[in-house]
Amino acid sequence: MIVSSKSKVFFLNEGIKLRVPQKKRLKEFILLIFKTENQNLDSINYIFSSDSYLLKINRNFLNHNTFTDVITFQLSDYDHPIISDVYISLERVKENSQILKTRLNEELHRVIFHGALHLCGYEDKTKRQKAIMQLRENHYLSKYFQKRFT
Repeated sequence: MIVSSKSKVFFLNEGIKLRVPQKKRLKEFILLIFKTENQNLDSINYIFSSDSYLLKINRNFLNHNTFTDVITFQLSDYDHPIISDVYISLERVKENSQILKTRLNEELHRVIFHGALHLCGYEDKTKRQKAIMQLRENHYLSKYFQKRFT
């Protein structure tokens, strides 16, 4: 069993207000990503927060003293269905959207899919890994922003 009817996707806010657009459709699409990538998902929490909140997490858990747009934690053992928290800084997403000259909605979805792809085994530490990650992000963005997906 890869993705079951018991698999869950949650959107939470930590210190900010964000209404996730088309929440039901997005949840279904995230489940589709895990199914397509042959990953067994139990649950994933997307937690939208501020730069300062994510910086604290970055410092405390990863020993990085830098701002970032997304941090993904797999909470389950690797031989069990995936349970995860994905933290996203809405401030970073907004700034990246301006720098990259993309729509905010597109950049938000890119980061959401990026977190899911990390859980599916994709890395982004090397140039080659980053290129592959970006190809997968673009693939799923393209599919998501079509009128229908299957």
